[in-house]
Amino acid sequence: MKTIFSFWHRPRCSPLLERRLALFRANRRGFWSLWIFLALFGSSLLAEFIANDRPWLVSFRGALYVPVWVDYAETDFGGDFATRADFRDPYLRDLIVAEGWMIWPPIRYSYDTINHTLPVPAPAPPSTDNWLGTDDQGRDVAARLIYGFRLSVLFGLLLAGVSSVIGVMAGAVQGYFGGWIDLLGQRFLEIWSGMPELFILIILSAVITPGVWSLLGILALFSWTALVGVVRAEFLRGRNFTYVEAARALGVSDVVIMFRHVLPNAMVATLTFTPFLVSSAIVALTALDFLGLGLPPGTPSLGELLRQGKENLQGPWLAITGFAVVSVQVVLLVFIGEAVRDAFDPRKTIP
Repeated sequence: MKTIFSFWHRPRCSPLLERRLALFRANRRGFWSLWIFLALFGSSLLAEFIANDRPWLVSFRGALYVPVWVDYAETDFGGDFATRADFRDPYLRDLIVAEGWMIWPPIRYSYDTINHTLPVPAPAPPSTDNWLGTDDQGRDVAARLIYGFRLSVLFGLLLAGVSSVIGVMAGAVQGYFGGWIDLLGQRFLEIWSGMPELFILIILSAVITPGVWSLLGILALFSWTALVGVVRAEFLRGRNFTYVEAARALGVSDVVIMFRHVLPNAMVATLTFTPFLVSSAIVALTALDFLGLGLPPGTPSLGELLRQGKENLQGPWLAITGFAVVSVQVVLLVFIGEAVRDAFDPRKTIP
């Protein structure tokens, strides 16, 4: 019984981790920013169930259909053509309602759905049908914001992950081995960091068809340098510690020492920088889309919405909505980054 009792009452995490979590929670601004950001990002992951031009569920002649996941033909619902069913078509909608029912998402538009029944020329102002209005092509702004928010966050996370892996590897090799490797690496970083990134992006965009993966690869070529300095400094400091020298004396390989003994200390700086890397990646994607050098036309993008706001001054809701979403997105990530920095700061004390 004593063993069972001690099992159920043992601490769930180490004292160091508990201290870091307490410091993170003590930063109320960053703590609540994390929950707000997770709520917004989690909602955007369900974008197809929030904004879609297809119903969630259709009942027709006693059978159930799930158009949000499966493509159905118009003939499945008594139509005349074997093409994909357009559930916004009044003719098809009347056929379904006559012998069944439909459950729609809150926003009956997807990011590429054009509203052909606008009472005014596009861009149309906010209304009960289009909550945040439409853009200059008649597409629902609210739907494009939800899909664009998801795309920008996923792009930022991917770019931050790729940049972190490359930056940590480069900084680890430079800091651990030092000497000529470190010297040549630093000179290469100076040359690489001095290259005009925007001009190179313009040249590459004229040669390579723009897309999510090609843009991710191009931006990763320049963003990995942000972590090299801090990781290199941690490895330069840690390679002379007593336990590292003892591991060398025992014949432990350099790779094992780097990744098992020194890297955990360097990961503190990496985790602290991660929210700021994500925010900078989102800003970079938004800026490229605003300049027309980013994602292909038609892709739901916050930068493309800002560009439309600049080109359509008669529709101020475009610029205001895009600016508000990008600002909230970046501010939340910055606040989260500040809380993470406080959590890993050994000088901070728990209030």
